[in-house]
Amino acid sequence: MVSRRRMIGAAAATAGGVLLMRTTLRPAAPAAAPAAAVQDTAPDHTHPGADAPDPGPDTGPALVEKFTTTLPVPPVLSPVSTDGGADTYAVTMLRSFARIVPGHRTEVLTYNGAFPGPVIRARSGRPVIVRQTNLLDDAVSVHLHGSKVPVASDGGPMNLLGAGATRTYTYPNDQPHASLWFHDHAHHMESEHVYRGLAGTYLLTDETERALPLPSGRYDLPIALRDARFDASGTLVYRMDDPFNRTTILANGRPWPKVEVAARRYRLRLLNSSNLRFFSLRLADGGPITQIGSDGGLLERPHTTDTVDLSPGERADVVIDFSRYPVGSTVVLTNSLPPGPPEHVGQVMRFDITRAAADPSSVPDRLRTLPAPGPAARERTVVLKVEEGTGGAAPRGLIDGRTYDPARVDAAVAFGTSEIWTVVNANTDVPHNFHLHLVQFRVLERNGKAPGPEESGLKDTVRLLPGESVRLHATFDSYRGRYPYHCHLLDHSAMGMMAQMEIA
Repeated sequence: MVSRRRMIGAAAATAGGVLLMRTTLRPAAPAAAPAAAVQDTAPDHTHPGADAPDPGPDTGPALVEKFTTTLPVPPVLSPVSTDGGADTYAVTMLRSFARIVPGHRTEVLTYNGAFPGPVIRARSGRPVIVRQTNLLDDAVSVHLHGSKVPVASDGGPMNLLGAGATRTYTYPNDQPHASLWFHDHAHHMESEHVYRGLAGTYLLTDETERALPLPSGRYDLPIALRDARFDASGTLVYRMDDPFNRTTILANGRPWPKVEVAARRYRLRLLNSSNLRFFSLRLADGGPITQIGSDGGLLERPHTTDTVDLSPGERADVVIDFSRYPVGSTVVLTNSLPPGPPEHVGQVMRFDITRAAADPSSVPDRLRTLPAPGPAARERTVVLKVEEGTGGAAPRGLIDGRTYDPARVDAAVAFGTSEIWTVVNANTDVPHNFHLHLVQFRVLERNGKAPGPEESGLKDTVRLLPGESVRLHATFDSYRGRYPYHCHLLDHSAMGMMAQMEIA
């Protein structure tokens, strides 16, 4: 596990590093991709709000008394059809209003009007079809993060769905159980769109998971964590590269909420849906947290810890046993990482133990069996770097020294083979992370050593603190075509820290 000092240092580096990405940043428009790879024209879009008068510090902490709002449970979507051996959903992206801070209506971007976004519950081996209709003013691209899907349904940064258009995304679900999520991926606009609400949860289950006596039903809670900034009217303020001012912590779209729990085990599906913020989560009393899963589903064995670290896009599946607390007591979930005042960003949500309850659940010593990584056909190195502009030029996000070009293939991968990728953070003061589309990978090494137990399972997003490197093993045996890989600090990918592999 990453040491506490190392993680806090990384957060400080995050704060320092984002100074490179000033609010005057204008990402350069990428070169045009071949017609076969692009279905709509990419928007030459500067981020709105960058030139507007700054409204001043985040007023969220002044508008909200902590632990007075109730944690909402995101709505579970019902299919409009279950014919043909598939579940079909109808989803509309539209502007809506949410009651985020008391006494105010906040305009947000939503899937089906829900903030936080809705949940789709799917089963391995049974396809899901989603008809997405875009009623927003901007083009979008819906990416199911962590999924194994054909190129046409991957939601790549240039595979855009224009304003007023409808597109069908097909998810075969030909992969094991996993806690996935879906979000916008339109290049240049992904940062603002996700910040304003275009993110939802996709829980994929299978027989392996369902056979375990883990907490289920109302004792299985998806919780999306992020930060935000508000003005005095309760309006959500977006500025690119703005972590210092985002001092309101949201859990499922509510600031510092409370949730009533019984004195028994709960399963919490934690997602970091922030643009830039890293979380290091602990119970205020240092109580035990049992991690049972990560991005790609259950670990082989549970491990007990007192801390869960999440970079943007990462997930952790944990079990907390609230029976160790007396009925009537409370415990706060905390965050030890800056930037921001600890009295605000250091608190996340509160659990109120309100009743006794029977608990037939348990956490088995063995959760699943993962095959050992096989032989690799080749190895390659991928270098991530933010480079500060000179002579007044905007900083750039680079992979292997180049910014994203959708017409360029950066990695040619032979279909059906496995590869080992060594991903390096070349910055000494800026953290990154790394997300690979299409595949779940195994972390072989972190800085030349075996990964900790939290990274021993299947992953699709992995953090890279300043100067770190990780070795990953990935197998490309599902679909052919061009897929991106990038830093999932969304402002970094918008700056160009994204590349493209072609599997053929």
